[in-house]
Amino acid sequence: MIRPGIQHFYDEQTGSLSYVISDPDSKSAAIIDPVLGFSAVSGRTDKSGARKIIEYIQTEGLSLEWILETHAHADHLTAAQFLKSELGGQVGIGQGIRTVQEHFAKVFNMQAPFRADGHQFDRLFSDGDSFQIGSLDCRVLATPGHTDDSVTYLVEDAAFVGDSLFMCDYGTARCDFPGGDAGLLYDSIQKLFSLADETRLFMCHDYPPEGRDLRFECTVAEQKQANIHVGDGVSKCEFIDMRKKRDATLELPELILPAVQVNICAGHLPDPEDNQVAYIKIPLDTI
Repeated sequence: MIRPGIQHFYDEQTGSLSYVISDPDSKSAAIIDPVLGFSAVSGRTDKSGARKIIEYIQTEGLSLEWILETHAHADHLTAAQFLKSELGGQVGIGQGIRTVQEHFAKVFNMQAPFRADGHQFDRLFSDGDSFQIGSLDCRVLATPGHTDDSVTYLVEDAAFVGDSLFMCDYGTARCDFPGGDAGLLYDSIQKLFSLADETRLFMCHDYPPEGRDLRFECTVAEQKQANIHVGDGVSKCEFIDMRKKRDATLELPELILPAVQVNICAGHLPDPEDNQVAYIKIPLDTI
């Protein structure tokens, strides 16, 4: 088994983690869950985080093959199209994106030429699909529950789990977005727990409690033993009950409206109107 190179990048504003995975032999690479900064106050985008990823890839002499989304995020905009324009590569996501698009197309009244068929992405992955990053073997696990389109990318001994799991002291993802289902998330987590105990799990977010440094990696064994929501033999019924009660207390992410609007389009920003300015829609009294 080849051990992939893995470099993390942390976006403090949203608590989001992006990764560059690289094959040490071929220097082929993939980016997972890249962040495009965005100010909800000014409406300005910020590419500085994405440029750090570009600088790393260029400094390391890597060739980008893939830009992989674990799901259409609700808390940050994706930098997928900016990175693709600078570095190339194919943008991939789980095929459940079609269901997510169908729902939010109604929320945002998205008209033709928009179509809820996933064509905005270069590759739609199904459960069990395999692909390569250079000579690295990669497999896709459908892990719905947080969202319909959630997937985990298993790259050799490393799994990139999106929002399904957080670090053990923070627990698991919310399930109250459209298509969310706590029972499905429990089943998806059990699928992750069936991986070898030594499999390394990489989180999409970390919200360190006071006194703890940033953490983003642990093992399947650690999660099975210590995750506060689903570890140590928590039953499916117990998990569903906990998740429903907890989700009822949560506020929506600050950037959900701009983020989902852009992310279901694979990171393509809205087209400029006749005044050469692009606009994000904010539906009133809807979400």
